[in-house]
Amino acid sequence: MFIDHCQDHWPKWLGTVEFAYNNKAYAGTRVLPFEANSGQNLRMGFKLRKKEKSEGAEKFAKRMKEVQEEAKAALGKAQEDMRWYADRHRAEAVGYKVGDLVLLSTKDLKWQIVRQRSKKLVEQFIGPYKIKAIISSNVVELELPATVKIHLVVNVSWIKWYVDQVDGQRKETPQPVVIEGEQE
Repeated sequence: MFIDHCQDHWPKWLGTVEFAYNNKAYAGTRVLPFEANSGQNLRMGFKLRKKEKSEGAEKFAKRMKEVQEEAKAALGKAQEDMRWYADRHRAEAVGYKVGDLVLLSTKDLKWQIVRQRSKKLVEQFIGPYKIKAIISSNVVELELPATVKIHLVVNVSWIKWYVDQVDGQRKETPQPVVIEGEQE
């Protein structure tokens, strides 16, 4: 917007862009960056101090106002684009309750389980485990056995609802094979 394809207008417009950037209150701080740094508000507007009119000064003030509006519009569009990209994969948080049964992802637990079996054959989720406490809408505390050596508080992206299995679907550990009185 302020720079052409040669990018040689930076020195001319950098001050104006900085002014427009410092003149926007951000959601995190809810104050202007200039005010946060200096404790003062930016001087707004381009009011002439003399009563006589100067054509050059009015022209400059008009151009500066146009540039500020363009910069404000560009920052607003960039903010909307960033919001759209950030929100496109977001969804409402699942409403877990204390006592619900959930399955825990083994994505970060595979190094603990690999000693027991082949990495390819490790289950994607283990459990079910009870939710002990709700810390926030996206963090829960689980009741984990001592064999699972991770922190009890996990993000909800690492758990999913446990659905009770249908009869005949349960995994049953096979009994050891005994041949001639010896286990194999």
